Amino acid sequence: MQVKKTKAAVLVESKQPLVVTEIDLPRELAVGQVLVKVHYSGICGAQINEIDAVKGPDKFLPHLLGHEGSATVVEAGPGVRTVKNGERVIMHWRQSNGIQCETPTYFWNGRKVNAGWVTTFNEYAVVSENRLTPMPEDFDLKLAPLFGCAITTAMGTINNDAKVKIGQSVVVFGTGGTGLNILQAADMVAAHPIIGIDRFDSKGEMARRFGATHYFNSAKTEDLEGEIRRVVGGAGADVVLDTTGNARVIEQAYKLTHPDGRTVLVGVPLEPVSIYTLPLHFKKVLTGSSGGHTEPHIDIPRYLRLVQAGKLKLDGLITHEFPLDKINEALQVMKSGEAGRVLLAMD
Repeated sequence: MQVKKTKAAVLVESKQPLVVTEIDLPRELAVGQVLVKVHYSGICGAQINEIDAVKGPDKFLPHLLGHEGSATVVEAGPGVRTVKNGERVIMHWRQSNGIQCETPTYFWNGRKVNAGWVTTFNEYAVVSENRLTPMPEDFDLKLAPLFGCAITTAMGTINNDAKVKIGQSVVVFGTGGTGLNILQAADMVAAHPIIGIDRFDSKGEMARRFGATHYFNSAKTEDLEGEIRRVVGGAGADVVLDTTGNARVIEQAYKLTHPDGRTVLVGVPLEPVSIYTLPLHFKKVLTGSSGGHTEPHIDIPRYLRLVQAGKLKLDGLITHEFPLDKINEALQVMKSGEAGRVLLAMD
């Protein structure tokens, strides 16, 4: 391959800071693999969960992280047909067109470093063809990572999982990068009212800018359930979405959902959740979202057209930007809960 080494942030030990170092790339590309130069990467809550090993002991250490980014194709491996050398691409974790390749292996001081089908916390990455979608040459590389997860998950969740109809009431717990876009998507399909909920006063202005008609600080609102019911009606909201993964918040979200409504879990629960299941035998629905069940090759071009038409807002979604060397600081900002989307700049 043209490039032999890359700077990368490596997860060496669970619940410990990432190690920023130089690692060796694979010697050659296998069928369906693509070498890309990463320009920007977003940070998603999924990476926090990986670092903290919330699903149990990590069997793949050391390994690379990151699943949303913008990049330029440097070299396409055998069999690749959907992207070409020099093309700008959006990196995403949902499967799309093209080959799903074998996962690449990197090396660090003679030690094997594992990676999935896409990683973005590295300056150069070997990525599966089906995790890349071409984008217009004039689209902003800094904004493009939003379409790798945050926007596609949010739009797909509202369209495919929540199935929000015009005039339905929507409540969103957690107004980070994905939550803000869920509010925006709910506004775009004419939901009403739309309530955003978070733990910081500063999130209220952002929530309203992206479509919330009401905002509550859960840390300061004494009777949060009562306040929400006063807005949406005593029976509860038509659609309640959780992006936090907090078990107690999920239980509250389910309780606040109308008997004929839908509770949609975007955040992954980190501990057992207790709910009263009888309403599920009637019309109440509880479901999880896997990236909004997005089909990147179909959905990303649609959303990019909305941006070009001025119908999809991106200004203000990215609240912090760090170089790769400062990734552990970036992760702490992400963990604080006060950020929108946190961006890593590789260039």
